[in-house]
Amino acid sequence: MEVRRLGLVPYPEAWALQNRLADARRAGLAPDTLILLEHPHTYTIGRSGTRDHVFLTESELAARGITCLDVDRGGDVTYHGPGQLVGYPIFDLGSQPDVGRYLRNLEDCLIETLADFGIAAGRLSGYTGVWIGDRKIAAIGVKVSQGVTTHGFALNVSTDLSLFMHILPCGIPDKGVTSMALEVGRAPAMTEVEARVMAHFSNRFAVPETIAAHVA
Repeated sequence: MEVRRLGLVPYPEAWALQNRLADARRAGLAPDTLILLEHPHTYTIGRSGTRDHVFLTESELAARGITCLDVDRGGDVTYHGPGQLVGYPIFDLGSQPDVGRYLRNLEDCLIETLADFGIAAGRLSGYTGVWIGDRKIAAIGVKVSQGVTTHGFALNVSTDLSLFMHILPCGIPDKGVTSMALEVGRAPAMTEVEARVMAHFSNRFAVPETIAAHVA
């Protein structure tokens, strides 16, 4: 597994990179790759979402410097922004992918990461993602095409949670959001969180890791 730690990357640029790597993975020209990064302020609307779940007009979005995009992952609307660790695994799951198992593995990696920081998180029956009670700390939305995954997870580390007030997060009306900083009273260093995510992905998906700091 190659890990690319890219820092702050605009969403369209990262989406294009995912698609290039997915094409290369399907062609056998690239290894399984985990992209770790942050985005500028962005709302994305997944395949089961609707623009009605974004409560700001186009002019209000522009005034706040927020990009809003329709994307091809599963799920509804979510927020990406600074202080949130976003992970895009570009993995080959084979000719008969078990998407449910893949989603549970993603959740497990994040649950184990949070435990490393003293945060007890888990699943919430009937919902994807990672939760602390009825508050979501990590959203998950993926796409699997010809056995290869794109999109992934968004873990709230020190995220400005007020940005979730302008959307219906994941289309769920009666649940809240939280962050690592809110749960433990301080914001862990993003590099530390990345390191633990990388370790748990390596263990969970049973592959060694190499690290590329920048996109070639």
